[in-house]
Amino acid sequence: MTAEPVAELLEGELTLHGRIMPASNATFLGEIGGIKVVYKPVAGERPLWDFPDGSLAERERAAYLLSEATGWNIVPETWLRDGPHGRGMVQRWQEPDPEQVAVTLVPEGEVPKGWRHVFDSIDGQDRPVSLIHEDTAALRRMAVFDILANNADRKGGHVLEVADGHRYGVDHGVSFHADHKLRTVLWGWLGEPLTEDELAGVQRVLTAVRGPLGDRLAEHLDDLEIEALARRCVRLAERAVLPSPRGDWPAIPWPPF
Repeated sequence: MTAEPVAELLEGELTLHGRIMPASNATFLGEIGGIKVVYKPVAGERPLWDFPDGSLAERERAAYLLSEATGWNIVPETWLRDGPHGRGMVQRWQEPDPEQVAVTLVPEGEVPKGWRHVFDSIDGQDRPVSLIHEDTAALRRMAVFDILANNADRKGGHVLEVADGHRYGVDHGVSFHADHKLRTVLWGWLGEPLTEDELAGVQRVLTAVRGPLGDRLAEHLDDLEIEALARRCVRLAERAVLPSPRGDWPAIPWPPF
C-alpha cells in the first residue's frame, strides 16, 4: 500500500490563499512548503441526512487509498492533518488544462466521434442539449472506480483534465455508503464488458481489501462500509460488465456540473 506523504506535507505550515467557490463545503486553496494543496476542514462540512456528520474528509482519504489499490492514480495524493480551521482533508493540487474537456453539453443529438452520449435535457435557455463524455480508457477507469467507491456525486466538474491526457477524480466526500447510492455522469459505457485492465484493477482491490487495504480503510470507514466495498468488487468481477442505473436513487447528480 501507499506510504504517507512526506513529513513536510504532514507537519509543515499550511498557508491559505483563498476559498474555492462555489463549493458545498468549505474548501480552500493553500500551500505547504511551496506545494499547492486543497484543504477541506471538517468544521466546514455541511451536515447530510444520509452520511454521518464529520465523515466527509475521512471518505476523501479512503477514496485515495482505494485509488492507489487500483493502480490507476485516479485520486490525487490525499491525507488528513490539522490546518488553520482545524483537522481536515488536504489534497495535492492538480493543474487542469483549460484546453481540454472530458464531460460537456452539446446541441441535442450532435455527439462527435470519440464521445459517448449520456442523456438529453434542456439547458438554462430552454435549448435541447445532450450530456456527453469522452470515450477514453482513462475515463472508463474512473467509471469503474466510482462503482467500487459507490460515489454519490461524480459531476462533470469533478473530473480534472490535465495536460498529459491523464484524468483525475476529486470530491469524494459522499462515497462508500453501505447502501447503493451511485450517481455519476459517466454512464456512457453501460452494459459493455470490462476490459482485462479493468478486471485486473477490480481484482487488485478485492485482494487488498481483504488484507492491508481493509486495515487502512478501517481508520476511516465502518465495518459495514468496508464489507459493502468488498461485495461491490465481487459483484463487478463476476458480472464483468459496466452496470446500468438501478434502484430509486437518482442516477445523475444534480446539478451535473
